[in-house]
Amino acid sequence: MHHQTTHNSPSRPTIVVLCGSTRYWDQLAEANAYETAAGRIVLAPGCNLKQGHPLWSDPARADRLKQVLDDLHLRKIDLADEVLVVNPGGYIGDSTRREIDYAHRVGKPIRYTHPVDGGDDRG
Repeated sequence: MHHQTTHNSPSRPTIVVLCGSTRYWDQLAEANAYETAAGRIVLAPGCNLKQGHPLWSDPARADRLKQVLDDLHLRKIDLADEVLVVNPGGYIGDSTRREIDYAHRVGKPIRYTHPVDGGDDRG
């Protein structure tokens, strides 16, 4: 049985996943708009735990949700054809760095919105 790989299918646009700190929620939304306008399917963080919301107002619930979201984002990387790191000022936090490392391991091409700072920022 012949399996057609979706990567080479002309009927499907490129899928790009946005990675970056939710402190840059506005910049993530902006990147989403530009990538979508360029005809790409965009996968992005769906929850900003830095903004108040009933879903994660309880600290224990917020901790559990963070684990779920971190894993979910790796699965989004699995689905994507490429990764776009939203890194204003060159900032890349620990979670984003883990996602970049994962994307490298699974062979996804990675683009950055800003030049990458050589410094090892934490946060």
